[in-house]
Amino acid sequence: MRARLLHYMVILLMIPMLSGCWLLAVGGAGAYGGYKAKEAGYGVQNPITKDKKAEDQKK
Repeated sequence: MRARLLHYMVILLMIPMLSGCWLLAVGGAGAYGGYKAKEAGYGVQNPITKDKKAEDQKK
């Protein structure tokens, strides 16, 4: 019983220490995915873009 409690306490204390590493790993995976998508021809588009046609019609 005591060994099991100690085991759970160690796991509980290790989770916050690994949180930064997990964030770094997820960020790296996202960056790699974006790099590979760019190689495949996909691009990033700003979701807030001005419509040039609408600006031309106002002038």
